[in-house]
Amino acid sequence: MKLLRRILLYGLLAAAAAALLLYAFLPVPIEVDVASVSLGPLQVTVNEDGKTRIRERYSVSAPLAGELLRVDLHAGDSVRAGETILAMIEPSDPSLLDARSQAEAGARVSAAEARFSHTQAQLDRALAGYSFAHKEHARAEKLLPANAVSQAEYEKAEHLLRTATEDKRVGEFAVQIARYELEQAKAAARRTRGPEHTEQDRFEIRSPINGEVLRVFQESSGPISPGTQIMELGDRGNLEVEIDVLSSDAVRIPPGAKVHLEHSGLPHPLVARVRLIEPQGYMKVSALGVEEQRVNVIADFTDAPEVRQRLGDAYRVDARVVIWEAEKVLKVNAGAIFRYDGDWAVYEIVDGRAALTKVEVGQSSGLETEIVKGLQPGDQVVAYPSDQISDGVRVTSRPTRR
Repeated sequence: MKLLRRILLYGLLAAAAAALLLYAFLPVPIEVDVASVSLGPLQVTVNEDGKTRIRERYSVSAPLAGELLRVDLHAGDSVRAGETILAMIEPSDPSLLDARSQAEAGARVSAAEARFSHTQAQLDRALAGYSFAHKEHARAEKLLPANAVSQAEYEKAEHLLRTATEDKRVGEFAVQIARYELEQAKAAARRTRGPEHTEQDRFEIRSPINGEVLRVFQESSGPISPGTQIMELGDRGNLEVEIDVLSSDAVRIPPGAKVHLEHSGLPHPLVARVRLIEPQGYMKVSALGVEEQRVNVIADFTDAPEVRQRLGDAYRVDARVVIWEAEKVLKVNAGAIFRYDGDWAVYEIVDGRAALTKVEVGQSSGLETEIVKGLQPGDQVVAYPSDQISDGVRVTSRPTRR
């Protein structure tokens, strides 16, 4: 009886030892990062650096030769149209009164009149375009609730109205400047003809726009020739954004695309809309020494000027141009997807094992990718699979680092 008990005990011990030995040689589950398949919004963007710029600048130049008095204005000073005196010129040479000067002044008047007529014609065309765009937008806005027009047609009419509004504003600005230049040319012509003025009479150059001084090129007093640039004016309320993108990305950007502007220094992001993709590209050498073909994309701010009043000319921003977006798509971490036999695939986690699953993908933001076919919401997959992962391998979720 004792012998039988000993045999049973030794048998149990041997079975336990064999089980422990077998367990020791079993493969250990591989720790992996786990990503879940979910439903949610997805945006595909083109991300590049951009900079702000004042859309319309005005260069103030000397309309006639003379002695420039010291300029008291500095960069950042506000100016008012027709009120602020930008600079003053005193006659310093009798050539202001000779026949050649009179002929030159008359030619400048004729040229200024031609420019004024040209800008007035452009304004008339812009006003006609604005009237048409306004009527189209009103019609689309009226028909949209009844689904008589599509959302795309309504957005196109809205973009057309926004563009026509800006064109009208630019046309009015150009007419205002041309009128000012004509008045300056006529005043200069009068100064060369009249013997009733003394040499101490001063010719005043007044601001043609409401805005501020951007740069002063000549501050000190001294002789000055006609056409010499004195200062540059602009209105910071008329800012736009210039974004240089690869030409291969530029063809994917639709007119009116939304642009998110970040890291401008302001406490909140800004929003803009693409107005123009310039037709002419240019070569640029990247920081790595690679030649790239780039294109400028111009976007208009949609935020109120008050929320970006601290932005100035040539300020840097990070721009994300939206080329595709959807509110509810099936998506997964882009690092979980890889190429397999010419198709896309993931390692789906099923009962603690990695199961090779082919999928069909759609749009991708670089961080997340749309899943068209092959997975369901709530499925878990291996994120960033290493070469240790293969079909059927046991896996376990990697502990979260704290």
